[in-house]
Amino acid sequence: FVLPRARLPSLRFLLRPGVLLRSMSTSSSSSTFKFAACQLMVGSDKDANIQTARKAVEHAAQGGAQMVALPECWNCPYSSSSFPTYAETVPDGPSTKALANLAATLKIYLIGGSIPERDGDKLYNTSVVFDPKGDIIAKHRKLHLFDIDVPGKITFKESDTLSAGTTPTVFDTAYGRMGLGICYDMRFPELALMYAKRGARFLCYPGAFNMTTGPAHWELLQRGRAVDNQVYVATISPARTPTPHTPHGATPASSAPGERWWPQQIMPKV
Repeated sequence: FVLPRARLPSLRFLLRPGVLLRSMSTSSSSSTFKFAACQLMVGSDKDANIQTARKAVEHAAQGGAQMVALPECWNCPYSSSSFPTYAETVPDGPSTKALANLAATLKIYLIGGSIPERDGDKLYNTSVVFDPKGDIIAKHRKLHLFDIDVPGKITFKESDTLSAGTTPTVFDTAYGRMGLGICYDMRFPELALMYAKRGARFLCYPGAFNMTTGPAHWELLQRGRAVDNQVYVATISPARTPTPHTPHGATPASSAPGERWWPQQIMPKV
Protein backbone atom coordinates (compact mmCIF):
# COMPACT_ATOMS: atom_id res chain seq x y z
CA PHE A 1 0.00 0.00 0.00
CA VAL A 2 1.28 3.46 -0.92
CA LEU A 3 0.54 5.83 1.95
CA PRO A 4 -0.90 9.18 0.83
CA ARG A 5 0.53 12.37 2.24
CA ALA A 6 -1.42 13.76 5.16
CA ARG A 7 -2.62 16.79 3.21
CA LEU A 8 -3.67 14.89 0.08
CA PRO A 9 -6.19 12.13 0.90
CA SER A 10 -9.35 14.26 1.09
CA LEU A 11 -11.08 14.69 -2.26
CA ARG A 12 -12.97 17.96 -2.50
CA PHE A 13 -15.34 19.23 -5.16
CA LEU A 14 -16.84 22.17 -6.98
CA LEU A 15 -19.52 24.45 -5.57
CA ARG A 16 -21.31 24.53 -8.88
CA PRO A 17 -22.27 21.47 -10.92
CA GLY A 18 -19.30 19.66 -12.39
CA VAL A 19 -17.11 16.60 -12.36
CA LEU A 20 -13.87 16.36 -10.38
CA LEU A 21 -11.35 13.82 -11.67
CA ARG A 22 -8.41 12.58 -9.64
CA SER A 23 -6.00 9.69 -9.97
CA MET A 24 -4.94 7.74 -6.91
CA SER A 25 -2.96 4.71 -5.85
CA THR A 26 -4.46 2.30 -3.33
CA SER A 27 -2.49 -0.93 -3.50
CA SER A 28 0.99 -2.29 -2.79
CA SER A 29 1.50 -2.71 -6.52
CA SER A 30 1.04 1.05 -6.95
CA SER A 31 -1.66 0.53 -9.55
CA THR A 32 -3.66 3.70 -10.06
CA PHE A 33 -7.21 4.45 -11.07
CA LYS A 34 -9.08 7.59 -11.93
CA PHE A 35 -11.97 8.56 -9.66
CA ALA A 36 -14.64 11.11 -10.53
CA ALA A 37 -16.87 12.95 -8.04
CA CYS A 38 -19.97 14.33 -9.78
CA GLN A 39 -21.63 17.31 -8.13
CA LEU A 40 -25.17 17.76 -9.39
CA MET A 41 -27.81 20.46 -9.28
CA VAL A 42 -30.82 18.64 -7.84
CA GLY A 43 -34.36 19.83 -8.56
CA SER A 44 -37.91 18.68 -7.95
CA ASP A 45 -38.26 16.73 -11.23
CA LYS A 46 -37.05 13.18 -10.57
CA ASP A 47 -36.76 12.23 -14.24
CA ALA A 48 -34.76 15.37 -14.91
CA ASN A 49 -32.45 14.55 -11.98
CA ILE A 50 -31.83 11.09 -13.42
CA GLN A 51 -30.95 12.61 -16.79
CA THR A 52 -28.62 15.12 -15.11
CA ALA A 53 -26.84 12.27 -13.33
CA ARG A 54 -26.60 10.27 -16.54
CA LYS A 55 -24.94 13.13 -18.42
CA ALA A 56 -22.47 13.78 -15.58
CA VAL A 57 -21.48 10.12 -15.31
CA GLU A 58 -21.06 9.84 -19.07
CA HIS A 59 -18.91 12.97 -19.07
CA ALA A 60 -16.75 11.55 -16.27
CA ALA A 61 -16.27 8.27 -18.13
CA GLN A 62 -15.33 10.15 -21.29
CA GLY A 63 -12.67 11.89 -19.20
CA GLY A 64 -11.17 8.52 -18.31
CA ALA A 65 -12.81 7.87 -14.94
CA GLN A 66 -12.89 4.22 -13.93
CA MET A 67 -14.87 4.83 -10.78
CA VAL A 68 -17.58 7.50 -10.50
CA ALA A 69 -19.57 8.67 -7.47
CA LEU A 70 -22.76 10.71 -7.17
CA PRO A 71 -23.86 12.89 -4.22
CA GLU A 72 -26.26 12.19 -1.38
CA CYS A 73 -29.91 12.47 -2.44
CA TRP A 74 -29.08 13.06 -6.08
CA ASN A 75 -32.55 12.15 -7.37
CA CYS A 76 -34.66 14.31 -5.05
CA PRO A 77 -34.57 17.40 -2.84
CA TYR A 78 -33.00 16.78 0.56
CA SER A 79 -35.99 17.25 2.86
CA SER A 80 -38.06 15.08 5.18
CA SER A 81 -41.20 15.90 3.20
CA SER A 82 -39.54 14.74 -0.06
CA PHE A 83 -38.22 11.39 1.11
CA PRO A 84 -41.60 9.56 1.13
CA THR A 85 -42.63 11.08 -2.21
CA TYR A 86 -39.44 10.21 -4.09
CA ALA A 87 -38.67 6.89 -2.39
CA GLU A 88 -38.35 3.81 -4.56
CA THR A 89 -37.50 0.16 -4.16
CA VAL A 90 -34.02 -1.24 -4.76
CA PRO A 91 -33.12 -2.68 -7.22
CA ASP A 92 -36.37 -2.27 -9.16
CA GLY A 93 -36.77 1.52 -8.99
CA PRO A 94 -36.00 3.80 -11.95
CA SER A 95 -32.96 5.44 -10.34
CA THR A 96 -31.25 2.14 -9.55
CA LYS A 97 -32.03 0.73 -12.99
CA ALA A 98 -30.62 3.82 -14.66
CA LEU A 99 -27.36 3.58 -12.71
CA ALA A 100 -27.00 -0.15 -13.37
CA ASN A 101 -27.39 0.48 -17.08
CA LEU A 102 -24.83 3.32 -16.97
CA ALA A 103 -22.23 1.20 -15.16
CA ALA A 104 -22.64 -1.65 -17.63
CA THR A 105 -22.65 0.57 -20.72
CA LEU A 106 -19.63 2.62 -19.65
CA LYS A 107 -17.86 -0.33 -17.97
CA ILE A 108 -17.13 1.59 -14.77
CA TYR A 109 -17.60 1.20 -11.05
CA LEU A 110 -20.43 3.49 -10.02
CA ILE A 111 -21.12 4.59 -6.44
CA GLY A 112 -24.72 5.73 -6.61
CA GLY A 113 -24.60 8.55 -4.05
CA SER A 114 -27.80 7.98 -2.15
CA ILE A 115 -31.53 7.88 -2.77
CA PRO A 116 -34.54 7.43 -0.49
CA GLU A 117 -35.27 3.69 -0.50
CA ARG A 118 -38.64 2.17 0.34
CA ASP A 119 -38.60 -1.28 1.94
CA GLY A 120 -42.01 -2.31 3.21
CA ASP A 121 -43.25 0.37 5.57
CA LYS A 122 -39.76 1.82 6.19
CA LEU A 123 -37.67 4.39 4.36
CA TYR A 124 -33.87 4.45 4.24
CA ASN A 125 -31.17 6.77 2.92
CA THR A 126 -29.41 4.23 0.70
CA SER A 127 -26.32 4.07 -1.49
CA VAL A 128 -26.00 1.35 -4.13
CA VAL A 129 -22.68 0.41 -5.77
CA PHE A 130 -22.36 -1.19 -9.20
CA ASP A 131 -19.49 -3.00 -10.90
CA PRO A 132 -18.55 -2.59 -14.58
CA LYS A 133 -21.09 -5.29 -15.51
CA GLY A 134 -23.90 -3.30 -13.91
CA ASP A 135 -24.28 -5.75 -11.04
CA ILE A 136 -24.90 -4.50 -7.50
CA ILE A 137 -21.86 -5.24 -5.35
CA ALA A 138 -22.84 -3.23 -2.25
CA LYS A 139 -25.79 -1.50 -0.65
CA HIS A 140 -25.31 0.83 2.30
CA ARG A 141 -28.15 2.23 4.39
CA LYS A 142 -27.13 5.35 6.30
CA LEU A 143 -26.23 4.21 9.80
CA HIS A 144 -26.34 7.52 11.67
CA LEU A 145 -29.42 9.64 11.02
CA PHE A 146 -28.89 13.39 11.02
CA ASP A 147 -30.98 15.06 13.73
CA ILE A 148 -29.90 18.59 14.59
CA ASP A 149 -31.27 21.66 16.34
CA VAL A 150 -29.04 24.75 16.29
CA PRO A 151 -31.21 27.63 17.57
CA GLY A 152 -31.54 30.40 15.03
CA LYS A 153 -29.72 28.45 12.31
CA ILE A 154 -31.04 25.00 11.44
CA THR A 155 -33.44 22.35 12.70
CA PHE A 156 -33.65 19.07 10.82
CA LYS A 157 -34.59 15.50 11.79
CA GLU A 158 -34.02 12.69 9.34
CA SER A 159 -35.56 10.36 11.91
CA ASP A 160 -38.95 11.97 11.28
CA THR A 161 -39.23 9.88 8.12
CA LEU A 162 -36.13 7.67 7.75
CA SER A 163 -34.97 4.53 9.53
CA ALA A 164 -31.31 3.86 10.30
CA GLY A 165 -29.34 1.12 8.63
CA THR A 166 -27.65 -1.55 10.72
CA THR A 167 -24.70 -2.82 8.67
CA PRO A 168 -21.32 -1.22 7.86
CA THR A 169 -20.39 -1.65 4.20
CA VAL A 170 -17.13 -2.63 2.53
CA PHE A 171 -16.80 -3.87 -1.02
CA ASP A 172 -14.02 -5.15 -3.25
CA THR A 173 -13.02 -3.72 -6.62
CA ALA A 174 -10.22 -4.31 -9.08
CA TYR A 175 -8.47 -1.39 -7.36
CA GLY A 176 -8.74 -2.60 -3.80
CA ARG A 177 -11.22 -2.69 -0.95
CA MET A 178 -13.47 0.32 -0.32
CA GLY A 179 -15.54 1.50 2.66
CA LEU A 180 -18.83 3.33 2.24
CA GLY A 181 -20.77 5.77 4.42
CA ILE A 182 -23.31 8.53 3.91
CA CYS A 183 -22.88 12.09 5.20
CA TYR A 184 -23.32 11.98 9.00
CA ASP A 185 -21.64 8.55 9.06
CA MET A 186 -18.37 10.45 8.49
CA ARG A 187 -18.58 12.05 11.94
CA PHE A 188 -17.94 8.71 13.62
CA PRO A 189 -14.22 7.78 13.58
CA GLU A 190 -14.95 4.26 14.80
CA LEU A 191 -16.68 3.43 11.51
CA ALA A 192 -13.69 4.58 9.44
CA LEU A 193 -11.33 2.69 11.75
CA MET A 194 -13.42 -0.45 11.31
CA TYR A 195 -13.23 -0.07 7.55
CA ALA A 196 -9.47 0.40 7.65
CA LYS A 197 -9.05 -2.66 9.87
CA ARG A 198 -11.08 -4.64 7.34
CA GLY A 199 -8.62 -3.68 4.64
CA ALA A 200 -10.28 -0.64 3.04
CA ARG A 201 -7.83 1.84 1.50
CA PHE A 202 -10.41 4.22 0.09
CA LEU A 203 -13.46 5.61 1.92
CA CYS A 204 -16.35 7.31 0.16
CA TYR A 205 -18.98 9.48 1.85
CA PRO A 206 -21.68 11.03 -0.35
CA GLY A 207 -22.95 13.88 1.82
CA ALA A 208 -25.02 17.04 1.94
CA PHE A 209 -23.55 18.97 4.87
CA ASN A 210 -25.46 22.21 5.34
CA MET A 211 -24.36 25.84 5.58
CA THR A 212 -24.18 25.66 9.39
CA THR A 213 -22.15 22.49 9.97
CA GLY A 214 -20.37 22.50 6.60
CA PRO A 215 -18.03 25.47 7.10
CA ALA A 216 -17.02 24.17 10.52
CA HIS A 217 -16.64 20.45 9.94
CA TRP A 218 -16.90 19.33 6.29
CA GLU A 219 -13.25 19.41 5.29
CA LEU A 220 -12.01 18.88 8.84
CA LEU A 221 -13.79 15.52 9.08
CA GLN A 222 -12.52 14.39 5.69
CA ARG A 223 -8.93 15.10 6.65
CA GLY A 224 -9.39 13.55 10.08
CA ARG A 225 -10.68 10.26 8.70
CA ALA A 226 -7.94 10.21 6.06
CA VAL A 227 -5.00 11.02 8.33
CA ASP A 228 -6.14 8.86 11.25
CA ASN A 229 -6.37 5.76 9.07
CA GLN A 230 -3.90 6.63 6.27
CA VAL A 231 -6.54 6.11 3.57
CA TYR A 232 -8.01 8.16 0.76
CA VAL A 233 -11.33 9.85 1.51
CA ALA A 234 -13.78 11.10 -1.12
CA THR A 235 -16.88 13.17 -0.42
CA ILE A 236 -19.52 14.21 -2.93
CA SER A 237 -22.24 16.81 -2.34
CA PRO A 238 -25.18 18.15 -4.31
CA ALA A 239 -24.56 21.59 -5.77
CA ARG A 240 -25.48 24.58 -3.64
CA THR A 241 -29.17 25.47 -4.04
CA PRO A 242 -31.39 27.97 -2.15
CA THR A 243 -33.34 25.40 -0.10
CA PRO A 244 -33.99 25.04 3.66
CA HIS A 245 -31.11 22.54 3.68
CA THR A 246 -28.54 24.23 1.43
CA PRO A 247 -25.50 22.00 0.76
CA HIS A 248 -22.16 23.52 1.76
CA GLY A 249 -19.36 21.95 -0.23
CA ALA A 250 -15.90 23.42 -0.81
CA THR A 251 -14.04 25.09 -3.67
CA PRO A 252 -10.73 23.45 -4.65
CA ALA A 253 -10.00 25.68 -7.64
CA SER A 254 -11.33 28.55 -9.70
CA SER A 255 -12.82 27.47 -13.01
CA ALA A 256 -13.67 29.46 -16.09
CA PRO A 257 -17.35 29.69 -17.06
CA GLY A 258 -18.43 26.66 -19.03
CA GLU A 259 -15.84 24.25 -17.62
CA ARG A 260 -17.44 20.95 -16.71
CA TRP A 261 -14.62 19.17 -14.90
CA TRP A 262 -11.42 19.97 -13.11
CA PRO A 263 -8.58 17.40 -13.23
CA GLN A 264 -5.85 16.97 -10.65
CA GLN A 265 -3.34 14.22 -10.04
CA ILE A 266 -2.64 12.83 -6.58
CA MET A 267 1.08 12.16 -6.25
CA PRO A 268 1.48 9.43 -3.62
CA LYS A 269 4.42 9.49 -1.27
CA VAL A 270 6.19 6.11 -1.39
